Order: sequence, then C-alpha cells, then structure tokens
Amino acid sequence: MTLFNFRLQRGAPLIEQVQFASIRAILRGEYQPGQPFPSVRAIAAGLKIHPNTAHKVIQSLIEDGWLETRVGIGTLVATAPRTRSGDWRKLLRDDLDRLVIKARSNELSLADVLGELTAKWSEFKAS
Repeated sequence: MTLFNFRLQRGAPLIEQVQFASIRAILRGEYQPGQPFPSVRAIAAGLKIHPNTAHKVIQSLIEDGWLETRVGIGTLVATAPRTRSGDWRKLLRDDLDRLVIKARSNELSLADVLGELTAKWSEFKAS
C-alpha cells in the first residue's frame, strides 16, 4: 500500500487515480478540514510519481474546493465542497452507468450491487 491507502492501477489516468484516492481519504476522515495535506514533494516521493504530476493533482483539488492554500501555512484540507444544484445528478448518473454496465457484464444481481454499495457506504464518515 502507498500514500492514501491505494495502489496505482494500469489503464486509468494517473492524475485521476491520485485525485480519487485523495478525495476518498478526505471523505473517510483520514484528513480533517484544517489539517495539513501532504505536500507535492511528499506525494511525489510516496507514490513514486513525477513532482509535476503531484502538483497537478493538488492544483485540481484546490480548484475543486477539496484543498485550500494559506500563505505561510501551506495546503490544508478544506470543508468538503458542495456540488451545484443539478450537477450532482449528472455526475452520479455517469458513475452509475459505469457501475450498472460493469455489474451486468459480470452477471451480478441488483441485490449483489446493493449489498456492496451498502457496505462501501458505511466505510465513509457521515458529513
């Protein structure tokens, strides 16, 4: 395991993987609002990725409202951003489409998917 408790996977864009793992760590409560977030240097070294890639990840998380920078302090975890009204539906539908296609192609039942979703849901802290 590496930083953010995940392993890099082949086939998926590296920046997206690290962003997703970072957000997952924040939602799980591994990083609290106001707490320092790992630096570009720490992420690059911990994941053995190029510092420019780590920088792009942090910049994206700042732009999306997951992190904030404070002069003289550094990069901190922000309060979880709220999705604009209506945007969350599209984001969720896109992910649900992928989930349903993957489940159907592996001949899983709705009960199987709901069971896994329920178990995964409980892993994350309540907001």
